[in-house]
Amino acid sequence: MVKRLKILVIRFSSIGDIVLTTPVIRCLYEQLNADIDFLTKECFKSLLHKNFRINEIYGFNGDLKPLIAELKLNKYDYIVDLQTSIRSFKIRSELGVKSFTYSKNRFKRIMLLKFGIHAQKNHVVDRYFEVIKELKVINDQKGIDFVSQKKPNFNSKQNYISWVIGGTYEPKRLSPKQISDAISSIKLPIVFLGSEADKNISSEVLRLSNSNNIFDFCGKTSIEESAFLIRKSILVLSNDTGMMHIASAYDVPIISFWGCTKPSLGFYPYKANKKSVELISNLSKKPCSKHGKKCNFRKDGCIKEISSDSIYRAIKSIIK
Repeated sequence: MVKRLKILVIRFSSIGDIVLTTPVIRCLYEQLNADIDFLTKECFKSLLHKNFRINEIYGFNGDLKPLIAELKLNKYDYIVDLQTSIRSFKIRSELGVKSFTYSKNRFKRIMLLKFGIHAQKNHVVDRYFEVIKELKVINDQKGIDFVSQKKPNFNSKQNYISWVIGGTYEPKRLSPKQISDAISSIKLPIVFLGSEADKNISSEVLRLSNSNNIFDFCGKTSIEESAFLIRKSILVLSNDTGMMHIASAYDVPIISFWGCTKPSLGFYPYKANKKSVELISNLSKKPCSKHGKKCNFRKDGCIKEISSDSIYRAIKSIIK
């Protein structure tokens, strides 16, 4: 009987980055007939807990010593390090097995951020697959995996739009006025998705729009419940967020918004519905910053330059 390979995949954060590893997990599992364990931060374990291709999910909570001792017992054949950090280096060194490590290509990223020279034109998922090419594992082109079965209290059988209004930093978020102006003539129900911290945006949109068609779920749903609402909607609008990547797992059109971050960084919706649209601030063709924390043009972010009219036209072009 041929021994099954045991592989540890490492990706600590964030939501979108972890979700984008699922094509690699699927292909390692199916093409190598391998047992896959996954190491991430404790707070992100739930993102993958329903992925049947993962044997065990390990959560890092700040203490490496007991974690490494536990991982050593598994006697892995390979480590696939998609994080590439000092912490993941320590883990690889202690486990002492053959590792495949993701290259962040910092030079190419600097060339893009500083000079707008786009030398790395593939998606980050394709870059992940370059890490494991020695294992002769190839991309099956089937996109993202995400299971969403937990239904919130909402009539998801009707036609409605999901709008992910949050973002890690202010320069990555549309303003309440942009949103309220864009939806002023939309008759379909609109579901707002975001964290508790995004309620200041949703409440301001509600104040400005005075609409009865808005259902504010910010801070009220888990990631899995939000994913369920996204999966059942006829259209998803999103800033550059982890939920945008979850949305790409489903055959739902996505309108994504880009200002300080740009699709050229390689984190655009992967294998999304063909009707999907990217609305990009026209102040600059190059990103202002890697994560969208800093804007080169205005304090609140050049994403605020995207007109509400262009958003409305994009919505109407898809739901017509």
